[in-house]
Amino acid sequence: MYSYSDFDRAFLAERNAQFRAQVDRRLKGHLTEDEFKPLRLMNGVYLQLHAYMLRVAIPYGTLNAAQMRQLALLAEKWDKGYGHFTTRQNIQYNWPKLPDIPDMLDALAEVGLHAIQTSGNTIRNTTADHFAGAAADEIADPRPLAELIRQWSTDHPEFQFLGRKFKIAITGSPNDRAVTAAHDVGLRIVEKDGELGLQVLVGGGLGRTPMIGQVLRDFLPRADLLPYLEAVLSTYNLLGRRDNKYKARIKITVHETGIEEIRRLVEARFVETRAEFSGEDQALLAQIETHFAPPAFRGGNTETYETAYAADPVFRAWADTNLAAHRRDDHAVVSISLKTPGQTPGDATAAQMRAMADLAEHSGYDELRISHEQNVILPHVHKSDLPRLHATLKAHGLATANIGLISDIIACPGMDYCALATARSIPIAQEIATRFEELKLEHEIGPLKIKISGCINACGHHHVGHIGILGLDRAGVENYQITLGGDAGPDAVIGSRTGPGFPADEIVPAIERLIRAYLDLREDPEESFLATYRRLGDAPFKSALYDEGARTKAA
Repeated sequence: MYSYSDFDRAFLAERNAQFRAQVDRRLKGHLTEDEFKPLRLMNGVYLQLHAYMLRVAIPYGTLNAAQMRQLALLAEKWDKGYGHFTTRQNIQYNWPKLPDIPDMLDALAEVGLHAIQTSGNTIRNTTADHFAGAAADEIADPRPLAELIRQWSTDHPEFQFLGRKFKIAITGSPNDRAVTAAHDVGLRIVEKDGELGLQVLVGGGLGRTPMIGQVLRDFLPRADLLPYLEAVLSTYNLLGRRDNKYKARIKITVHETGIEEIRRLVEARFVETRAEFSGEDQALLAQIETHFAPPAFRGGNTETYETAYAADPVFRAWADTNLAAHRRDDHAVVSISLKTPGQTPGDATAAQMRAMADLAEHSGYDELRISHEQNVILPHVHKSDLPRLHATLKAHGLATANIGLISDIIACPGMDYCALATARSIPIAQEIATRFEELKLEHEIGPLKIKISGCINACGHHHVGHIGILGLDRAGVENYQITLGGDAGPDAVIGSRTGPGFPADEIVPAIERLIRAYLDLREDPEESFLATYRRLGDAPFKSALYDEGARTKAA
């Protein structure tokens, strides 16, 4: 993974010193909150419902053990003992005191982390496939390109005051675990005639006007990445609306202008920006790539794993759900669930963070990843280490065997924390997970993505959930709308709204009726919820939700 240079460290030290002075001026009353707001947002500090919130960037979701331990230190020393991992592969601290935040930023800088551009109308943290560099299905590791984008976009003078925030995601796998189609720009590594390049999507995004990105370029040579992004961003910066913040994202620009005209404008601008790049970016990329060489994988047999898998049903259940295929047959990609039923999705205590750091150091070649699904990944684990690793996870409440199942729910902080939220997300996620644990149906149901947002900003990605739940305020009462059939994969699609919403005390029974209908309707246990929905459409599921007979039977 990338290691900060002397320049990087000096840059962070100067930036943090500037913010420390700004905080001091705010505390002394020399700055009003309105005057302070743009300064704090540039450094990842929000004013939430109850307190300030610090959002820390985890570039393309990659951490080492020392960085994870430092995140634990921040949680323990300046927060309430935990942190919240987000769908942007960041971590949020919900309870810091403003005078402490400069010390938190200095502590982050000690291990090469920061909070720059995790907020504001600028280019946000570039996200990537959480299995990057490890997955068996990967064409190429996307993280060197993500790091190149990070360095290019940090404090870019032209793009610090865009019409709205701008999000970029990149994947190196055709299975697209980075939700690229739901981003302002999505980048997919592809191969053509033996050459690696990028498919470029533009105009994706969720929120109040959800849209799936459209292909802007089928194949872009890697050497053209930065000048092409310059062309896209500068075109949007000039063309995008600033009269209405709800219509200022590039998705609206693409929708109103049309993809063909956007392509013409971008390509014309690209001729100019390409001439401005003389090769320094490619020299930098070559240097960056040296930081992402694969670890020195150890060999050895996997009998320990095979024996445990055959003899221990608890270990076997965890292995079946939480392990993914690694590029080496004797290794596995381990997903650590932060979704124990009844707990807050995405939360990890300081003790749990340290435990994961220890495992990364001793069994994972000192690498961790944060997924957009709010879980933690150990990308490289020798299979012989898995039984011992599983035992350690169990001891720290981290061995829930539910990756990709109904209790592996994405949920935003909702009205428990967020000033923008109109309904709670966390309790709904907890109640759904707890209910299906009681029913013992989770493994029978199979793969199913539930995603919950507490407002139309859609931070919980509900539009692309197989079952999406959107919490809204209806005359002072929390009301939850259900969407069905969304998908965040390579053929991403926005889910369809089923009908009227449900009050908080009826939403879990409604989800249960949906699931029981699915179990009755599927052709066999191999047919997933999403496949059944696509085969039959929404009519039988709407019937399960709204028909009085179905509701009475379920009760």
